[in-house]
Amino acid sequence: MYQNNYFDSNHRIMVEQDVKKGAHILNVYYVDIIGRQYFPAEVILEDGLIQSVTPCDIPCHGFMLPGFIDAHIHIESSMLTPSNFATVAVRHGTVATVSDPHEIANVLGVEGVRYMIEDALKSPLKFFFGAPSCVPATDFETAGARIGADQIKQLLADPNIWYLSEMMNFPGVLHKDEEILEKLHHARRANLPIDGHAPGLKGREAIEYIQAGITTDHECVTYEEALHKLLHGMKIIIREGSAAKNFDALIPLMRDHSDSLMFCSDDKHPDELFDGHINQLVVRAIDAGYDVWDVLRTACINPVLHYKLPVGQLKVGQSADFILVSDLRSFEIKETWISGHKVWDGGRVTFTAAPATIQNNFNCLGVTEKDLVITELPEILNVIKAIDGSLLTLKVEVPSHQLGEKYLDVLKIVVVNRYNASPPAVGYVQGFGLRKGAIASSVAHDSHNIVAVGVEDSAITKVINAVVDQKGGVVCFDGDKLSMLPLPIAGLMSDQEGAWVAARYRELDQMAKKACGSALKAPYMTLSFMALLVIPHLKLSDRGLFDVDAFEFVQIALE
Repeated sequence: MYQNNYFDSNHRIMVEQDVKKGAHILNVYYVDIIGRQYFPAEVILEDGLIQSVTPCDIPCHGFMLPGFIDAHIHIESSMLTPSNFATVAVRHGTVATVSDPHEIANVLGVEGVRYMIEDALKSPLKFFFGAPSCVPATDFETAGARIGADQIKQLLADPNIWYLSEMMNFPGVLHKDEEILEKLHHARRANLPIDGHAPGLKGREAIEYIQAGITTDHECVTYEEALHKLLHGMKIIIREGSAAKNFDALIPLMRDHSDSLMFCSDDKHPDELFDGHINQLVVRAIDAGYDVWDVLRTACINPVLHYKLPVGQLKVGQSADFILVSDLRSFEIKETWISGHKVWDGGRVTFTAAPATIQNNFNCLGVTEKDLVITELPEILNVIKAIDGSLLTLKVEVPSHQLGEKYLDVLKIVVVNRYNASPPAVGYVQGFGLRKGAIASSVAHDSHNIVAVGVEDSAITKVINAVVDQKGGVVCFDGDKLSMLPLPIAGLMSDQEGAWVAARYRELDQMAKKACGSALKAPYMTLSFMALLVIPHLKLSDRGLFDVDAFEFVQIALE
């Protein structure tokens, strides 16, 4: 007996018979991305591998191609554990991720990295983790842990670690910081790729950064910046996440440089993950007129080649990691297979997430309204300006006597050290558009202290204390009602299944927009980057207002 899977015109599986236990025969259109062709074929799967691919003349109505790969993502930003993330991602044809556990590492150190690896191994999706290179990201904020060069060396020797993750400290690379150079040395000696993170870096400095052995960048925001880095040897990862959206600016690189491109999410919140993943970028690129073979090479092939991943590419003898789609235009995912097992059948995920264990690092106290008072306002304020759809912020000057003017949209922003009892840092931010209430989160890249923005001190106090009480979470208070998504795992992830987390997060997102008035596309994702000191230009850490360009603290008063 044999299993013969093929699609009718409605793309439904019509015939299933056993080849032998654990073996299958599929009659499909076999998509050869490198050969830039597809043809009807009989594909035999056995023991989790592609055993043979034989052209045939049997009617076929489905297309079999390698699965999609997210080339740079922080799983923690989905607010899901890896195994819960997997139950959502496979619906969209994702078979693997290149995952940087940088976020949990800033909270729990190496133990956080181990947590992600152990949970991921309970899932069929192929997670390829890196060793976080910058924990903490800077010395200008309080993090929960530190990972030094010796620990990086140990991590890189672990077979579950595949690369050195994004080297955020590009000033340290350029100024030849001894510990940074040692980390890079360990990665080169292990013959592992080194991911980059150098927003806005151009010219001679960009070349010097690349020559240190750094092979990718996902932080480019302009075509010119990306092309410069690409022409000097970097692979460019086109990012389209929940906050940072660079697809439109960078996709023109596809015309001449598809062999040097990859797609990534970087940070993807749970509601948007349910809507789609890398499959969305594939469809967008093809709809924009780019060659289907170049797009598929970017989404399916290039990450495997660059990171040397054991992900099957539909070649005989390789792991049976693939997807079946309705056509090469809409890419409706009919089935997802990983290691020869069907993990998504078009209507159902065939595996369950592992029960989550709780690990955390949360030791701060609550705040009072008195803690947030700025007793002497200067005449002119240094104000952070949030930019919708970007991790970048601007530095703007606002007369203090105009605070409260609705058209200016200037609100108080507060960052609270969640690892120790310390006075909160207070500043001002423009661009959130809140008309009442406050929002807060313990997801605040990179050190993940508590960050809050609100209209009144009383509302800000309320949301911060709600996060403290739950030891992590995302909160909205609209002036009457307080709503929360608890994040008990490192203050970053829920212990609940993906659909529940996505629905709860969507409620909070809509509450922040409709009840509180935010006009941002992703208010919580934008909030989470207001304390990210490695992205220009002005940010707020738990220790104060920070000028990223000067790489130093500045006063709230304009000097």
